[in-house]
Amino acid sequence: MQMPWPITREIVLVGGGHSHALVARMWGMRPLAGARLTMISPHPSAAYSGMLPGALAGHYAPQDVEIDLVRLARFADARLILDPATEIDRAAKQVILKGGRRIAYDTLSIDIGITTDMPALSGFSEHALPIKPLERFATVWEAFVGNAPKAARIAIIGGGVAGVEVAMAVAHRLRGTGCKVDITIFERARALQELPQRAQTNLRFELTKAGIALREQTQILAITEKMIHLADGTQHPADLILGAAGARAHDWLTQTGLALKDGFIRVGPTLQSVSDPHIFATGDCAYFDHAPRSKAGVYAVRSAMPLFENLRAMTTGGALRPYHPQKTYLKLISLGDQRAIATRGSFVAKLPGLWRWKDHIDRSFMAQLTDFPAMTARANVPQDHALDMVETLGPKPQCGGCGAKLGQAALEAALPPAPTHRSDIEMGRGDDAALLRIDKARQVISTDHLRPFCNDPALMAKITAIHALGDIWAMGARAQSSLAMITLPPLSQTLQTQWLSEIMSAAAQVMSEAGADIIGGHSSTGMELSIGFTVTGLLDGPPIGLAGARAGDALILTKPIGAGVLLAAEMQGQAKGRDIARLYQALISPQGTASNMLAPHARAMTDVTGFGLAGHVMNIARASGKGAQIWLDHVPLYQGALDLAAAGVQSTLYPQNRAHPLGQIQGTASGPRADLLFDPQTAGGLLAALPQEAAPQVIAALQNMGQPAWIIGQITDQKGVLEIRAGD
Repeated sequence: MQMPWPITREIVLVGGGHSHALVARMWGMRPLAGARLTMISPHPSAAYSGMLPGALAGHYAPQDVEIDLVRLARFADARLILDPATEIDRAAKQVILKGGRRIAYDTLSIDIGITTDMPALSGFSEHALPIKPLERFATVWEAFVGNAPKAARIAIIGGGVAGVEVAMAVAHRLRGTGCKVDITIFERARALQELPQRAQTNLRFELTKAGIALREQTQILAITEKMIHLADGTQHPADLILGAAGARAHDWLTQTGLALKDGFIRVGPTLQSVSDPHIFATGDCAYFDHAPRSKAGVYAVRSAMPLFENLRAMTTGGALRPYHPQKTYLKLISLGDQRAIATRGSFVAKLPGLWRWKDHIDRSFMAQLTDFPAMTARANVPQDHALDMVETLGPKPQCGGCGAKLGQAALEAALPPAPTHRSDIEMGRGDDAALLRIDKARQVISTDHLRPFCNDPALMAKITAIHALGDIWAMGARAQSSLAMITLPPLSQTLQTQWLSEIMSAAAQVMSEAGADIIGGHSSTGMELSIGFTVTGLLDGPPIGLAGARAGDALILTKPIGAGVLLAAEMQGQAKGRDIARLYQALISPQGTASNMLAPHARAMTDVTGFGLAGHVMNIARASGKGAQIWLDHVPLYQGALDLAAAGVQSTLYPQNRAHPLGQIQGTASGPRADLLFDPQTAGGLLAALPQEAAPQVIAALQNMGQPAWIIGQITDQKGVLEIRAGD
C-alpha cells in the first residue's frame, strides 16, 4: 500500500489578505509534497477591498465581496485556524495566538493588512467605526442600513481616496432606501493630496454634486457618543462615525522584534524581512525597503506569485526570486452610482464605461478565489482495479467524524451478546456506556474515536474529546479519567513531537475542565490522523440509560442537528465558511452542565451521534418498549444545513441511517428537513425524555445557564413506531 508522503516542513500564513488568498489557490493547484500549509485568520472570510465601495453602495451583495477562507483552505488542503495572531516567538519559531495556542513554523508569511483605528483619538475606539479591517466594518454597516433613521447624519474622518469613495457609496445606498442623509468628511490637512490636480477637481465636483460636505484643515479633539468635538470648540452630531484616515500598522507587530518602518515590516526584494530570512511579509503590512510605495491592493496581488515561489524555494532549498513593484498603477475610483474615475500618473479620465471595466476586473479577481475544480474521491483511482472498487469508493470524499462510522444495522449484527455471567457488569452493549460495579462504587466506561474532517489536529482533538465525553454525560455520570489513542500520519520526528503536543494540549484542556484528566494512552503512526479516547465516569445516583421513558414524556435536545451535512459539504468545498466556523464552536461546546441539569429529571437519556436524531430517538423508544413523535418544525438546525440538504448534500452514513428504521416511520418523512433527522452528528447534543410537567422549568433553567435546549417531540404508546409530524 502506498503511504502518503511524510510531512517534514511547516509553512504558516498569518492573515487572509489578498496575497495569501492567491498563494493558497496556487498551492491547491501546485501542492508541495512534504510541506503542510497553515492559514491563520481571526475570521472565516476576508473582504476584497476593491469591491467594498460597490458593496457599501448596494451594487454587490455582502457575499459577493467575501473571500471564503474555509473553502479556500479546503481547496489548498491547508489547515485553517480561526484565531488572531498576537505575537511571534522568533527564537522558538512559533506564532502565538490570542487563545494561547503556539503554532510552529519553518517558514512564516505575514499578510494582515492595516487598520484605520485611531487609538490616540479620544473616544474613537468606543464610538467610531474604522473601515479597516474590512470584515467588521462591512458587518456593522449592513446592520446600520437595516435600522437607519429616516434622516441619517454620517461623519467620515479622512479625506483621502478611501474616505471619498466611502462617502459617495454611503450616500447612494442610504438615499436609495428613502433615507435623507447629511454626510460630512473631516480632513486635518488638504483632501485628496495623493491624486493629480485634475482628479482632485473631478472628485470635489462629485462630492458637491452628491451634497457631501468636505471640511479641510479641521482638527478633531475627541469623539463621544454620536458627537465629534472639534478644536475650534464646536461640535458636530453624527449617527455613524467612520474612520478612513491613513493606514496604520497593527500594534502587535512592534512586539515581534522585526525591523519596522512606521510600524510596517521592512522587507527586501525577495519579500523576506530584512531582519529574519524565515519571515516574509506582503500586502499593506509590508514596507518595501528597496522600492517604497504607497499602500495599494495592486501590490498585494502582484506580489502573490513571487511570494508563492519563494515560500516553495525556502522549503525545497531553491533560489529565491525578486519582486519589483511598479511605480505607477491604474486607479479606478468609484463614484457611488456605478460610475468611476480612472487615474494613472498624471492621466485622468471619467468615461461612461469605466464602472463596467472596474466591475469586470473585480469579478475576474474574485472568480479566481471562488471557482475551484470539483473535488472528487475518484481523482487518483488507478487504471487497473478490482470489480466494484469505484462504486464502493463513491463519487465524493469519504466523510470524517461520525459520518465515517459503520451503520447501526452492521453494528447490531456484529456485536456479541451481552455477558450474563458477570456480576460486576450491570449494563453492557446497547447503551451509551458500560456500567461496572466496583465494590460499592458504580463506574461507567466508554470509548470513541474519529477520523479527521478538518486539517487542524488540535481542533479535532477538542471535538473528539467532547464527543467521547458525551457517553459519560448521557449516563448522568461525573467524568473521571481518560486514556488517549492517537494515530499520527507520516511525519518527521520533529513534527511528530509538535503534532502530538498540540493534540494532547487541546485534549487535556477539555478533559481537565470536565474532570477527566488524561492518565495515559497509546500512540502509533498510520495512513492518516486518528484521535480517540476511552473515558470513565462515576455515578452518584442511579444510571440513566436508554430504557425508562414513559408515554407522554417530553423529548429535549440540547444542540441543533445538521453537522453531518455541513461537514460533508465542507469536505467537498460546498459549505459557507461562516456556517462552518459557527458549527466548530458548537462542536467544542461541552455538555456537562446540561447533563447535571437534566439528570435529576430524565427517565432516559442519550447523546445524538452517528445514528442521527431519528435513530437515537428510536433507540430510547425501543429500549423503553414505546414509540415516539418528532415535531419536525421544532427541531433546531445548524445554519446552512437545510439549504445543503435541499441541494442533495448527504453524509456518507446517511443512506444507512435512512434505511435502518424503514417500516417503523409514519408521517412527514420526506423533504430536506426530514432528511436531516437521519444525518449523523458528531459531538452532538443530549437527548432526554423528561416528564411533561418538568420540561418547561428545565428548559428555562438550561437557557438561563446559557445552555440551548428545545422540546422536539414526545414518547408515545405506539410501540416501535416513530411518527414524524410537521408540528406539535
